[in-house]
Amino acid sequence: MNDTKAASMMVGADKRGQVPSQASVQVLPDDGLQGILVGRVWFPGTMPGPAVVALRPEGVFDLSESYPTMSTLLDAAQPAQAVHQTPGRRICSVDELIRNSLPGQRQTETPWLLAPCDLQVVKAAGVTFAASLIERVIEEQAQGDASRAQGLRSQVIGLIGENLADIRPGSPEAQALKALLQEKGLWSQYLEVGIGPDAEVFTKAPVLASVGCGEDIGIRADSAWNNPEPEVVLAVNSRGGIVGATLGNDVNLRDIEGRSALLLGKAKDNNASCALGPFIRLFDASFGLDQVRSETVHLRVAGVEGYELRGINTMSSISRDPTELVAQTLAAHQYPDGFMLFLGTLFAPIEDRDEPGSGFTHKLGDVVTIQSAWLGGLHNRVTHSETAAPWRFGLRAFINNLAQRGLLRGAGL
Repeated sequence: MNDTKAASMMVGADKRGQVPSQASVQVLPDDGLQGILVGRVWFPGTMPGPAVVALRPEGVFDLSESYPTMSTLLDAAQPAQAVHQTPGRRICSVDELIRNSLPGQRQTETPWLLAPCDLQVVKAAGVTFAASLIERVIEEQAQGDASRAQGLRSQVIGLIGENLADIRPGSPEAQALKALLQEKGLWSQYLEVGIGPDAEVFTKAPVLASVGCGEDIGIRADSAWNNPEPEVVLAVNSRGGIVGATLGNDVNLRDIEGRSALLLGKAKDNNASCALGPFIRLFDASFGLDQVRSETVHLRVAGVEGYELRGINTMSSISRDPTELVAQTLAAHQYPDGFMLFLGTLFAPIEDRDEPGSGFTHKLGDVVTIQSAWLGGLHNRVTHSETAAPWRFGLRAFINNLAQRGLLRGAGL
């Protein structure tokens, strides 16, 4: 079996939350290795460390001699062409890499996937879809209490309606709706960023803190109402150019954020709470912003008790164009190393997992699969942030590692 066929068949979860060696859920995109797929792996050789790689039918190729960081590669004049022109060094097969990047399957003597970004700041846009906007309003009204959500949902939808997708944020129609809702005493900070002129853009995770495909994702042990957020994530270079995309899980603690928006940092930025991957697909003749705008992201949560949740995030329903969200991120800030931008999600689970009225929340051992046709599949298992592998490989460790491996000579970061 060649690399493409083997790797594209591998990842899934059975009803016990275990990850089998063969399943129908794929890691590679639907077109296999036809696109320009780049990522980062931990290379456990005689001088171990992170490596920027390209995935090709012939295998996984280390590009670090020319591009020691992903930030450097994305800053090339034409990143896709740069990958074509850089032969690199073969380190393993695509099949070997993906088999070693499944939840619970890692062998430390073989390379495994990391989050595909390194020096980039990880930003996130929130409340960019009408359905999730309604859920944010409900979280606020419920003050983080999941048991109150269903009754409030009926009340809020009765006043707002379910379909806000036709209202352009910042438009005269949006301003008229704002005035009406204020009159009814239902105006919310979430409605402000959902239909007002200014998007919500926040920092999701510190540089180098994101986890990749196969690694555990974390929820706080004191959270009783939380969920995954399956999203498309843009790769933006230092010049503000959108050069590729990947998938992300913006793990969300609904009870903590629902108590107060000022707790957003505690709700969003915790150990292992940001997953990215499996790779960045660079823009080329076959893949670009038009494909991002029309992409459908599929979610599956498989619980250890046999529970299964499925959902979708349809990018065509987004309220703000991805280019607008990038522009608002850059409006009053610079990102000399580039940034990754979560585009938000349509998905907001409301079905009960256990007791009636309790809604959905994660349980330890859940296997979360986020998948799309163009970007492949991102697979992680849920644990507590407090017991997930601690984040220790920060900027000083990264720079020292590159220096020890001789990767800073001439190429720069």
